[in-house]
Amino acid sequence: MGSLRTRVLGWVGRRYLARQQKKGFDLSKMAFLPDAALMPLKREGLDPVPELGAKRAEAPISKLDLPFGMNAWLVTGYEEAKAVLGKANGFSSDFTNLVGNAGVTEDQNPGGLGFADPPVHTRLRKLLTPEFTMRRLSRLTPRIDEIITEQLDAMAAAEGPVDLWTSFALPIPSLTICELLGVSYEDRADFQRLSTARFDLFGGAGASLGAISESLTYLLEIVKKQREQPGDGLLGMLIKEHGDEIDDRELAGLADGVLTGGLETTASMLALGALVLLRDEGAMAAVRGDDDAVHRFVEELLRYLTVVQMAFPRFAKEDMEIGGVSVSEGDIVIVSLSGANRDAALGAGMESFDAARDPSSHLAFGYGIHRCVGAELGRMELRAAYPALIRRFPNLRLAVEPDQLAFRKVSIVYGLDALPVLVD
Repeated sequence: MGSLRTRVLGWVGRRYLARQQKKGFDLSKMAFLPDAALMPLKREGLDPVPELGAKRAEAPISKLDLPFGMNAWLVTGYEEAKAVLGKANGFSSDFTNLVGNAGVTEDQNPGGLGFADPPVHTRLRKLLTPEFTMRRLSRLTPRIDEIITEQLDAMAAAEGPVDLWTSFALPIPSLTICELLGVSYEDRADFQRLSTARFDLFGGAGASLGAISESLTYLLEIVKKQREQPGDGLLGMLIKEHGDEIDDRELAGLADGVLTGGLETTASMLALGALVLLRDEGAMAAVRGDDDAVHRFVEELLRYLTVVQMAFPRFAKEDMEIGGVSVSEGDIVIVSLSGANRDAALGAGMESFDAARDPSSHLAFGYGIHRCVGAELGRMELRAAYPALIRRFPNLRLAVEPDQLAFRKVSIVYGLDALPVLVD
């Protein structure tokens, strides 16, 4: 449709277009958002487009260019991002901000932590957090190692080029999430499809919410079975320890949040991180090193890639000032995590990757009450997978020219569609 318009109806825009609808504007005729509004989700290879850095240099908080004079702000500065994400009493992430606007209904609420405010968020997170302590997660370590080995064995047995995305990056977190939740491995294909669909803005908000709804329907059936016979997975443990404190819909929402936060994101990290390994000798040396070197590599990779490009939108609950900018009640604030993680406030040379860099206080997992509860699980998978990949295939290399790789165009979670490699 041309470079000036991209076919997408993002739910970010829907919230504010609803205000115009009340004034008689027909939302059904609005099928496009300006390129400028989608700029924070675009990249050139592994790097955010230069315009994002230019925005940050000009002003760490700037007006987001949306139609009809809608009040939206883009945060690209590190300190300013922390200020917004850490101000839970001043901003709302609750799903009710969307209900009744542009056809969004209450029954489309995915539940979980991402679209909840205190006190609901506080209660649910208190139930979920103990399941993500290192003590609880450590039980998964042997199984994660087995999953990685199984995938590497399958890659070694394949003839010709191997798609590292489908053979390595996607199955590892998919099977790990199945193990964590206590659900059947046979259903992982549906998990993968539904996880990817919700982040793809080309389908619009309706398609994303539809994927979430389908996921919740499946997970509700799993929850019902777990109620009858609780297993040793996360759902079973929550039912055993807190069954009277949480209903089936809330349990399904929490499980869906684990799926959302732990599958597509880790898969994208594994694929893009492998690409970094293939083009950076320092990275290769790091993953062949000791645990400290692997730790530094993973933390730098999380910062540099920031596959979750923006945080859930925040809706201002009151007039306030953030970073010298006056934000009014009702304004929407979009935090660019990829922009904030490249800010010089974190140190020198943040636009480049340095495998030996000391870990920084990056925002790859978010910040504040909505920081990813499964952050440590993701780290466990990354720290185990990269060294195993390089040890098994020391001559790993791309099977295509770099300019032939297909990156996602407009997605909240950035990634590759495929990564063909030779493993001999």
